Amino acid sequence: MERGLDVWLVRHGETGWSRDRRYTGWSDVPLTGAGEAQAEALRDQLPSGTGVRAWTSPLGRCVRTAELAGLDAVVDDRLRELDFGDIEGARWDDLAGDVQEQLLDFDSFSAPNGESTADLRSRVHAFLRSLPTGRHVVVTHGGVVRMLLREAGGDAAVAPAAVVRLRFPEAGAAMMTPCPASPSSC
Repeated sequence: MERGLDVWLVRHGETGWSRDRRYTGWSDVPLTGAGEAQAEALRDQLPSGTGVRAWTSPLGRCVRTAELAGLDAVVDDRLRELDFGDIEGARWDDLAGDVQEQLLDFDSFSAPNGESTADLRSRVHAFLRSLPTGRHVVVTHGGVVRMLLREAGGDAAVAPAAVVRLRFPEAGAAMMTPCPASPSSC
């Protein structure tokens, strides 16, 4: 891609909390053994070589995923997961009905004593606008990846160590066109 951004979004590998389906925002939960194996397997799925830049959330599960994937990633706080506030560590069934409804809507969700998806969107977009033209690997969290997928016209649960490739026609542009994760298929 000569101009614009080509971004590989990577969700960190499995943690005990992701395995148990707990809301994991800013808690620094480590990778499980399976999560470390998933991260190592990413080496064959991600672009490499001259001109590829790598970025990661500061949380240990992302930093470790980047390391095991062979990336020399720059830490950026704007790539943190949503701050889930009072529901941090909870499971779906633990949540009040109104919180469940807000989570299902996602775009208007605001975690009790935490962060809103509008705040998440603002900081993630600021990060993306700051990227120079070229190829980038971004190791981050399920909420970040899902939000960007929704903006690109898709929506899906994002499994641990999933890779999603998005293209931005111009650096700093808001419009996104989804592209398969395989670097040779675009």
